[in-house]
Formats: sequence, C-alpha cells, structure tokens
Amino acid sequence: MKFILGIDTSCYTTSLAGVSLNGDVIFNKQLLLDVPLGERGLQQSDALFRHIKNLPAATVAVRESLNCSELAAVCASVRPRPQNDSYMPVFLFSHHIGQAISDIAQVPFFATSHQENHIMAGLYSANGPASSEFLALHLSGGTSEMLHVKPLSNGFSIDLIGRTTDLSAGQLVDRIGVAMGLPFPAGPHLESLSASGTGLITLSGSVKGLNVSFSGPESQGQRYIQDNVPHSEVAKAVFDLLERTISKWILNAVEMGYPKDVLLVGGVSSSQVLRTGLVQRLQRRNKQIKLYFADADLSRDNAVGTALIGLQAYHNLQR
Repeated sequence: MKFILGIDTSCYTTSLAGVSLNGDVIFNKQLLLDVPLGERGLQQSDALFRHIKNLPAATVAVRESLNCSELAAVCASVRPRPQNDSYMPVFLFSHHIGQAISDIAQVPFFATSHQENHIMAGLYSANGPASSEFLALHLSGGTSEMLHVKPLSNGFSIDLIGRTTDLSAGQLVDRIGVAMGLPFPAGPHLESLSASGTGLITLSGSVKGLNVSFSGPESQGQRYIQDNVPHSEVAKAVFDLLERTISKWILNAVEMGYPKDVLLVGGVSSSQVLRTGLVQRLQRRNKQIKLYFADADLSRDNAVGTALIGLQAYHNLQR
C-alpha cells in the first residue's frame, strides 16, 4: 500500500505518521522528549539533541508497520507557522530528515508548518468544520492564537486575528503544575488533580477584544501555592479560568462577525474537563456556536496532519 510519510519535530514531541493514498491513517507515532523533573521545558539545543535520540525508535516503528518500498512522498513541518519569517530550530530536524529520506527514496518532498499540521489533524479527527471558513484556536505550550481559516486545495489560508499578549495557555498550566512538583508536560496530571477541587478559589483572567492574557492568573496561582492552598483547589481554579477566558474569547469573535464554527487544537484542548466546560458554557450563551475538538491524541503534537497535507500536495502533483 503506497503511503505518504509525515514528520513533525516540535519542542516536546518527535512525531512520524503515515497515510494511505485514500487518506486513511495507517501509522502514528508520537514520542515525548524527556524533560527533567522540575524543569519547565527544554532549550532548543536540548530539544534537537533529544529528537536525534528519539529518531531510531521512530523509524524502526515505521519499518515494522509499513512497507517502506511503498513510500510515495514525504512531507515535513519546517516552521511553526505558515509565514516566511517563522522559525524555530527544532523544525530544522524534521525538514532536513524529511528532505534526506525523500532524496534517498527518490520521491517528492513537501513542506508545511506545525500550525497547519494541527489544523489538518483536527479537521480529520473532528470530522469538521466542513464550511468554507471557520475559527481555529491553537492552544498549546508555545501558542495561544485565534485564527480565521479558509481551506485551500493544498493547505490553508490563515489570518491571525487574536493571541495571548504574554504567556500561552499551556505555559500557565505547565508553570503551575511544575510548581506543584508535577512532571512536565503537566496538563494531564493537573487535570486529574482538579477533579477533587471544590471551587474554593478563583483566578482572574483578562480578555480584551481578541487578545487574552495569562500572566496575571499564573502569578496568582503561584501565590496560592506558596500560601499552601491545596493543590487540588489551585488546579481546579486553573481549568475554570481557562474555560471562562476561552469562552469569552470565542464569544467576542463571533460578536465581531467571525464564523460560528470553531475548531480547537493543541495540547491544552485535549483536556476533557476543558472541553465539557466550554461546550456547556457556550451553549448557554449562544447555541449557534459549534465547537469541534480533535481526538485527544491528535490535539497534542503529531504528524498526521503533516502527512495529510502531503497527501493533498501529492494528488495535486499527479493532476
């Protein structure tokens, strides 16, 4: 079975994926980069080194799962966003490994961005939106952006319409979690902890038009931890804050005339607590807003979207 290989080497995950020429996902491997306990992330040079260490395990998994002689094309995430000046060293790895594989196999090489990868993986796993334009919220450890997206025959037209003015949503979660002694990335651990919170405290967020801020609630959360407020209460307050902030953000955009179909991608959006809260809150405020969530595994960093974008480019090349 011929397939397209997708490669994405983000700040915290080495990802390879394969899709058939019919668009079926036939392989998906995501290997987290090792972050020492107590650290809030990795320097780019450290992340590159860990991608190098992860690569053999990822390629062995490809070899064991797929017939490599059937490789039809390679697509790699080569930058964070679909802009010429968008740059991050970790994506040099996926770019050059992908180019090398395509040269050796004598198959086409296609390039995309990490953000387009997230959007495509979200569309694939959420079965929508199928509209000609929609909003996308990219919520991760490095990004909190609101995007106005229009699908194209190959990739997307993306306009950045809103963003965080300081910390990303993922940084808020990880900094609070690491301060509690939780492993990085802290999201799943903080979410589990939040289940036993009672709502004893709240964090104050900021939404101004289409921009949000998370530095204030991060400082509040750190003070609560220093004051020995139960960690479960701080964890619950973090997810309540995210729910209030993101729902208000979406409502503001819709009131300004942007589409009511909203796709949420990125690791933060994999939280079931956040998903449930957003759906309930927005249904109370505006029933016309429809939220689409990627599967939890494809909300996090992956290469499925990269492979699917490669498939689009491959079909366009064959025409």
